[in-house]
Amino acid sequence: MFDIIGKRRWYFLISALITLPGLFFIFIAPLASKEAGLQFTIDYTGGTKWELRFENTAVTPDQVKAVFAANGLEAAVLQTGDGFLEIKTEPIGLAAAAPSPTPVPTIAPSGSPGASSSAIAPSAEPSAAASGSAAPGASASPAPSASPSTTPAPSPSPSAAPSPAPSAGASPGASPGASPVVTGNTDLPTDGKLGEMVVALEKALGPIESQRSLTTIGPVVSSDLVQQALILIVVGSLGILLWITYRFRDVKFGVTALVALVHDVIVVVGFFAILGTFFHVEIDALFVTAMLTVIGFSVHDTIVVFDRIRENRARHAGEPFAEVVNHSILQTFARSIMTSFTVVLTLLALYLFGGSAIQNFVLALLLGIVSGTYSSIFNAAPILVVWQEWDDRRHGRATSTRAPRTRRAVS
Repeated sequence: MFDIIGKRRWYFLISALITLPGLFFIFIAPLASKEAGLQFTIDYTGGTKWELRFENTAVTPDQVKAVFAANGLEAAVLQTGDGFLEIKTEPIGLAAAAPSPTPVPTIAPSGSPGASSSAIAPSAEPSAAASGSAAPGASASPAPSASPSTTPAPSPSPSAAPSPAPSAGASPGASPGASPVVTGNTDLPTDGKLGEMVVALEKALGPIESQRSLTTIGPVVSSDLVQQALILIVVGSLGILLWITYRFRDVKFGVTALVALVHDVIVVVGFFAILGTFFHVEIDALFVTAMLTVIGFSVHDTIVVFDRIRENRARHAGEPFAEVVNHSILQTFARSIMTSFTVVLTLLALYLFGGSAIQNFVLALLLGIVSGTYSSIFNAAPILVVWQEWDDRRHGRATSTRAPRTRRAVS
């Protein structure tokens, strides 16, 4: 009979060798430059992400970065494999916040009783100001009467422009739209700060051949995403801890399941920290979805093993707890492996043929499923044995010396 519990120190060592490098690269980010550690998309950091390709394929990221620096912007520029340059900088192109209500010069319709002479330059003839100070875009046809009128007659020039400045309160450098999230298409911007950067880039580096994407996310949206992601993971983990503790009537089961869960999270996040350091792989909003899925799958596998432990513990009372756990692992081993293997096959097909948009999401799931299967068998149950034996020694409970019986593994 294969003794998994007896070799638990080896499995703990393997877990340490897997998680420690990931932890190093997770915590190196605050101490090193932004190029090391976890790399986040603008979903979490806020900013503008701009993907451009120049007609001159020899343009380098350093040249683009120098143009942005000359215009007062700090940018991180990466060269992608298909000739595009990925530019990340501070949020630019967002519409300015709506100003507080203040008297804004407006032009009321000619002849309106509410027309205000304060909307234009001071004049001694209010009615003339209302009808003779049309906007520059107004019709050039003369009004039928230019004499002062004391009655609110209908406008004599109905073809005047409705408003000379429909967005007088907007920032001159803002892109259209007042949303804190602006996603662009393949059309190069022509106004505002982004339009200025297009002119500056083409002047310094030559014509821009194409724009693949332009996205700007404000700091409010990014901070909300970070907060929601943390709440989701923490609440989900605490809920799992409480439910397993209640289900098995023992806090040791809940805590050991949570430890295995944390192990899987560290494995996935640490692996992405390594990929971010060496290959600039970024974590996007789908990563949180992947982590919640990994957490659920990992706990599912752990509960299968724990449920068999509870059944065998009642059925074979008096046997050493380590033997009961080892039998339970062997009885559920084939089921756990086959279940995970079918999921891994599906995820491999998605990773290879699903397209680049979901590759990082699928990769996180792959790592999490494999790690979750390993931790449920080789970490959660052995940790439960270590804790139970320590608790028995602390309370002076003697363990059974009954000779172990060989059992055939049941799938």
